Amino acid sequence: MKTIKASKYKELKPEEIRWVCNPDIFKFASTDELEPIEGILGQERALKALKLGVDLRSPGYNIYIAGLSGTGKATTVKKMLETISSNCPLLYDYTYVNNFKDTDRPTLLIFPKGHAKNFKKELCDSIEMLKGKIPQTLESKNYQEEKKIIVTDFANQQQKLLQPFEEKLQKNNFKLGQVQDGQITRPELFPMINNKPVSLLQLEDLVQKKKLTQKNAEKIVKKYTSYQQSLQTLFKKGLKLSQKFQQKLNELEKSIAKIVVKGVMDNLREQFTDKKIINYLNDVEENILENVQVFKGVKTQGEKTEEGFIIDYFKEYEVNIILDNSDTQNCPVIIETSPSYFNLFGTIEKVSDGSGGWYSDFTKIKAGAILRANGGYLVLNVNYLFEEPNVWRTLKRILTYRTLQIREENKLFQISSSILQPEPINIDTKIILIGTSHIYSLLANYEDDFKKIFKIKADFDYEIKRTDEVLLKYARVVKKLIKEEEMNEFDKSAIAKLIEISARYAGQQDKLTTRFSYIADVAREANFWACDDGFNVVTSAHIEKAYNFAKDRHGLSESKVTDMINENVILIDSDGDRVGQINGLAVYGSDFYSFGKPTRITASVSIGSGNIINVDREAGLAGNTYKKGVLIISGYFKETFGQNFPLSFNANFVFEQSYGGVDGDSASCAEIFALLSTLSNLPLKQSFAVTGSLNQKGDVQPIGGVNEKIEGFFDLCKHRGLTKKQGVVIPIQNTKDLMLKKEVVEAVEKKEFHIYAISRVEEGIEILTGVKAGKLNSRGNYEPNTVFGLVEKKLKDFYQKTKSKPVKHKSKPSTIKRKKK
Repeated sequence: MKTIKASKYKELKPEEIRWVCNPDIFKFASTDELEPIEGILGQERALKALKLGVDLRSPGYNIYIAGLSGTGKATTVKKMLETISSNCPLLYDYTYVNNFKDTDRPTLLIFPKGHAKNFKKELCDSIEMLKGKIPQTLESKNYQEEKKIIVTDFANQQQKLLQPFEEKLQKNNFKLGQVQDGQITRPELFPMINNKPVSLLQLEDLVQKKKLTQKNAEKIVKKYTSYQQSLQTLFKKGLKLSQKFQQKLNELEKSIAKIVVKGVMDNLREQFTDKKIINYLNDVEENILENVQVFKGVKTQGEKTEEGFIIDYFKEYEVNIILDNSDTQNCPVIIETSPSYFNLFGTIEKVSDGSGGWYSDFTKIKAGAILRANGGYLVLNVNYLFEEPNVWRTLKRILTYRTLQIREENKLFQISSSILQPEPINIDTKIILIGTSHIYSLLANYEDDFKKIFKIKADFDYEIKRTDEVLLKYARVVKKLIKEEEMNEFDKSAIAKLIEISARYAGQQDKLTTRFSYIADVAREANFWACDDGFNVVTSAHIEKAYNFAKDRHGLSESKVTDMINENVILIDSDGDRVGQINGLAVYGSDFYSFGKPTRITASVSIGSGNIINVDREAGLAGNTYKKGVLIISGYFKETFGQNFPLSFNANFVFEQSYGGVDGDSASCAEIFALLSTLSNLPLKQSFAVTGSLNQKGDVQPIGGVNEKIEGFFDLCKHRGLTKKQGVVIPIQNTKDLMLKKEVVEAVEKKEFHIYAISRVEEGIEILTGVKAGKLNSRGNYEPNTVFGLVEKKLKDFYQKTKSKPVKHKSKPSTIKRKKK
């Protein structure tokens, strides 16, 4: 069959497939002549957002910094926050003290910066003073005289109460005494026999010894019983009298001690005039007067309970300083690298009581990072907030209501938790989260009120437009690294080579990567190789060596795949022609290092209803983007060939020897070329590999990883021997992304390897078949003996066969009459 030959297509020139940074554009010989850069390069948009978020103290203006790793997010935030001091709000000290009215709810006292330590010292000194002053006051002559009066009065009243009853008892041979009943002493009646008091229990013994008659014993018991009612009444009156006596003594002690206590407390009230502090000091004064016995020494300090636990009677007067800002000069800036619940929000510690139980009090309250940064800034990595339970939820609640309630973290299988509920603290901490754009999107879409509490998003760009000014600044970035890490100086050839690698990382000739951590790693390793080789200055050769060693270090997977291709375990053709088979290009690897390798794609067709089936999709190995690409191919065929008659074919695509997941649409062009080859029965050149996406209109669209893909196929061809017929077909939009290695550039220059850039499907099929694609004529048909003409002819044949195919009709079962014998 005679076909119409395709026109020749222009292939890319060596200067189009690699941008070379000429060292002569730099006016310096080495970085020794440069000053380190101040700030960060290429993040103007992010810096503006950061400045607004840092300076604006309104509620909700917390900051989320989004961007890829290595773009300098953490470094930038740290540098920016270090310069902030003038706009910082007033700082305070925070303390918890005992709530004498409700010990389960400790009281919060807030002091100006540096005053909490003074308050604690003054209160402690005051308590120590009262420990000595109160006993001295209660030993004074005035107190003793007043006490003597009360004691004498009590004795007289007691005598007056008991005398009539005792006289009555004496007349009837009874006497009033006392007996010990456990730890209680109570009054008791004793009959007098032979002028001696005898217990009632001893009467029976006296009767047996005939020292007392039974009749007299019964009379004594009867009299004893009759006096018991009077004794009980007398006992109750005596108890009330004793209570009044003790009350008068307590009031006397309180009135005498009050003079001293009030004087000491007035001194504190004069120093600390805050209303809440004065109220607390009033409570302290009242509590001291209610517990004068403790200060008298009646209750021994440090005595132990039955369980062996030491009692501290003066602990309730302590001051627990949970945050002391006395040494803080600037706005607090805390970078919390381990944001656990305890580290962020604080906790309430528990102490064993010695008997298997646990207890807490206000002295066990501990502050976390969010309080230590109050009035300042707290920097967190968003990924770590979800590693421990309750951290993110608690942080969001604090930022929403701007109050912190310190409590013990609820843990699984915990026997008991603290019942303490410390007074909440108002929080004015600005939170700065560092994370990726993906996490920001998830939080914004699925977390209620996330955008209300993180109103500032600072996006860090991963690339920057290449200009002469940017190139010089890039060199100054390297100089900054050299100075900070005391590395050797870099000559201008080394800087030029680093910038070329930066463009390769960026994936575009006219842009450079701002993920400086990658470039810094190459620079560090180049400095190592320079030192290892005995050089004092790093050159381009050391940069090249460091880059190649890094690739080799991460290239185990690439070498394994290469070995399988070279050993024909993975089948790839790099010469000859074949119908329905093409070399696609795929990228493997991770974010740091990736590589490209060819993969065989085949297509087969049959008469059918117009379905295009992808085997990888049917096997569950295809991703969503890949599935979309297959549907686009279906749409392209319907528009290109399905206008005059229905498409009556079924097609199958498959990535041969692919046993893992497949995703992306960069194989769309290769698949459509394989299908056009199968339908037209025109063989495809196996010396070419193809990559590119397309739309339903036949326009070729750009893809990612173009450099890795080209180099992967080039390495295969080089291993098998370059024939000057091999090459790749790429989207024309990817031309500006090419930063190919020197080997490829040299091969292209020698015409040993070819790179074609296409914008339409027609261009690609002509390169691969050598046959003209074909155009529609005036009758709406494609030119004969062209690719599209042959495809159209095949599709018409399929359609005619479906029309002429006989239809099977179901016939009624015939009835057979049997002959009678």
